[in-house]
This record gives sequence, C-alpha cells and structure tokens, in this order.
Amino acid sequence: MKSLGRLLTAMVTPFKSDGSVDVNEACRIAEHLIETGHDGVVVSGTTGESPALETDEKLALFTAIKKRLGNAGTVIAGTGGNNTRHSVELTKRAAQTGVDAVLAVVPYYNKPTQDGLLEHFGAIAAADPIPVVMYNVPGRTSQNMTASTTHELARRHRNIVGIKESTGNVEQHAHLVADNPRPDEFSVWSGDDYFFLPALALGAYGLVSVAGHIVGRRLRALIDAYDQGNMPAAGALHRELQPLFSALFATTNPIPVKWAVNRMGFAAGACRSPLGDMPAELALTLEPLIAPYI
Repeated sequence: MKSLGRLLTAMVTPFKSDGSVDVNEACRIAEHLIETGHDGVVVSGTTGESPALETDEKLALFTAIKKRLGNAGTVIAGTGGNNTRHSVELTKRAAQTGVDAVLAVVPYYNKPTQDGLLEHFGAIAAADPIPVVMYNVPGRTSQNMTASTTHELARRHRNIVGIKESTGNVEQHAHLVADNPRPDEFSVWSGDDYFFLPALALGAYGLVSVAGHIVGRRLRALIDAYDQGNMPAAGALHRELQPLFSALFATTNPIPVKWAVNRMGFAAGACRSPLGDMPAELALTLEPLIAPYI
C-alpha cells in the first residue's frame, strides 16, 4: 500500500517530569515531522520505547496523534510484541482509533521459528483488515525473518502491505525486492538511516527513519534527487548525513535522538527505565551535528 508514504519517522514518546506520557507534546512532534517533509509517523515503535509503554498509553497516543494529523499524514501504530494474543488484541483496539496501519515487530526474546513467524503474523493480519507492516530487526529481537518467510506472508495475507527491514543485509534486501510476490501492493522500507540510499538502489520503496526528527527535509531532498536520477546529489546528501546517522546509534536508540529532540526545543523528557542517560561524550559529538538544523 504505497499510500502509507515513502518517508516515515518512528517518533519518540515524550514523557513529563513525573514520568507520564505527554500526549500533547507527542502531537506537536508529529506535526513537526509532517511539516518537515514526512508522509507519516510511526507511533510506539522501538524509538517510541514501545516495550516500556502500557497498553492504555499506546492507545491514547494513537488516538490523539491521528486526530491531530487528520489527513495531513499517515499514522502507523506499533502493536507488535512477543505475545501473539496481546498483539492481536492491541491491533484490534488500535484499528478502532482510526490509525492508517499497524507495525508488528518480529517477536523478541522468544526466538520463534520461521513457522512460528508465519503463525504469529498471520494471526495479527487476521485480527482486523487494517494494513499491517511487519518489522524485521534481528539486532533487537535475536531472530531474523527470512525473505522467503516474508514473501509467504505477503502471499497469504493481502492486508500485509510491507516490511520495515532493519538487517543492513544487502543480499536479503535484494531478495525482498527481486522476488516480491506483490510488487504493486507490498512495500519494502529501509529501517536504517545508514542503509537508506543503498536500499533505494536495491529497489526499496522508502525509509522509516530516526534521523528524520532532525533532518526530514534533507531526507526528502535525497529521495527527490534519487527519483530524478541525480545519483551524485543523492550520494552527496547521504555522505553529508552519515556522521549524524552514526552518532544517533553510538549508544542505544532512542537515547541520542531523544536528547537531540530536547535540544531542538521539544519537551521530550528522559527515556524510561531500563534505558540510561545520554553519555556526556556523545552529547559533545552530537551537538555540532544537529546545530545546523535547530
């Protein structure tokens, strides 16, 4: 489903000083992302600290952000987890909030088999006709969903409309695109900023970004340059942004990007436990990289 957009950012979840979710500030961040070139946002993904959010907090975010953005941008709700029954129930409830799609991650910690992944994502897809984007991030989950399993799910379930692929694996990205059983309906988004231009060159559709909080307009310019066949310009933009991409992942995401969003004037607050504080040395590295965009 191409209408979900090519440039998306997995947005941070802002917390108040008492540790509660700041829904109003989340809406303000979502509006900022749309104003700076994004087609939509992912809410309660990895960058949104989804494992540390309660179900009611997630639903409040989905409801408020979709209401605030309306038709200005798509909202993809993170409903996946490592409990299939809970993921199914949250998907049903998220669909009732009016969001445009859900994002479901490969279950973490459980280390499911490929057959188990077919069953897990199949159950989520069957829960509601809402579009489902799968999320493959072995660095977080300890399990890789193969391209073959991904394609089988796309064949079985018409409402599975794409994958956020965060392997950084050239061969797997190429396989995902080359053997796509529904090329007009099933999209591949790079889930890694550092791999965005290589992913486009391999045939990926778009990006689910972290750096987009800061450099949305530059990422949009990169897409435009690529679409126009101006590879030197696209390459120059990617190289310009690479130091920022690296710094944002020099420690556990979303610690650096949340620090950056606070520096940009948003009240994002601190990360919830068990994540730690921003390392002082990394702050010194990141400060000059975000300065041109503040």
